[in-house]
Amino acid sequence: MTKPRVLVGVAAFVLCLGLTASPRAVAVATDSLPSRLSDEEFWKIVEDFSEPNGYFQSDNLLSNEIWFQYVIPDLLARTKPGGVYLGVGPEQNFTYIAAIKPKIVFITDIRRGNLWMHLMYKALFELSANRNEFMSRLFTKPLQPKIGPESTAEELQNAYWDAHTSSSAVYDANVKAIDDLLVKKHKLPLVSQDLQGIHDAAYYNFYWFGPSINYSSSQGRGPGTYISYGDLMMARDGNGAFRSYLASEENFRVLKDLHERNLIIPLVGDFAGPKALRAVGRYLKEKGATVTAFYLSNVEQYLQRNGVWQYFCGNVASMPLDSQSTFIRSVQGGGGGPGGGLVNQLGSMQADTRGCADSQPQVAGVRRMP
Repeated sequence: MTKPRVLVGVAAFVLCLGLTASPRAVAVATDSLPSRLSDEEFWKIVEDFSEPNGYFQSDNLLSNEIWFQYVIPDLLARTKPGGVYLGVGPEQNFTYIAAIKPKIVFITDIRRGNLWMHLMYKALFELSANRNEFMSRLFTKPLQPKIGPESTAEELQNAYWDAHTSSSAVYDANVKAIDDLLVKKHKLPLVSQDLQGIHDAAYYNFYWFGPSINYSSSQGRGPGTYISYGDLMMARDGNGAFRSYLASEENFRVLKDLHERNLIIPLVGDFAGPKALRAVGRYLKEKGATVTAFYLSNVEQYLQRNGVWQYFCGNVASMPLDSQSTFIRSVQGGGGGPGGGLVNQLGSMQADTRGCADSQPQVAGVRRMP
């Protein structure tokens, strides 16, 4: 198997809108966000805030945005730790979360498959004491003896890239450990369809493809179409620093700690829908909290194409925002090749939703993405 490419000195053009050069000068009032959610509270939020399962054109098991780390230095310059992070999609959220260190996270996606994947990740983070154990479980490969706390992103990825995949018996044992953690330890009332989705729609693909998994692997589009998991984990920010959630033990622990306290909450919801984003906004207002950052990927282009932009805009406008609340969005502009040419830019949530009517969308008026 060919080793992943190490991305060095990649040129990208990153647009930063409404960017300020320094973090907030004045501390906001103390919020009442919980330091931990009970298992019952966690699942009640998942169920009460979520909408029915919707459709998207791909399963999005992995990001295809190789340039997404480039905005992290500027993101850190305009935000501060301890806020609220909102996001969509798979693992790229973890890298942003590790960077800005929020108190609570809501990841909303139109597909229930995304909720299955994040429950898989929740179990793997909680089961693993460190990055080495996490990678071993994620890809069902033996622990790598040369990997330790100081191992670099490149050393970690290359070690697992070359490692042989373990037997199906080890995979089955990992599946049981995932189920036991979610159902027996956390007592989440997952139905058989949910468990099957966690196993077959999510975890099996990481077992089968290993660190070479990419955005299109599970759909049979060929290995070279998009960037691999290994390459994404070895990407760098705009200053050339490794920022992935597996680049350091410190980054890994940020995610592990939030998962263990049930503070990374996956939701099913349409960004233009009548319930999920509105429910998050109400919850944050009740807690006196303000949105720090909202990672959108390129969902906005689908909302605009489908004529439901005004509903999404109103949903965001109903949230508690301030002048530093920041959109992180992906747009075309990074050139061709693996990664799809998507670069990320920052925008002011207040400015970008100015003029939106804060009116509740009707269920009948919401169309799903193609």
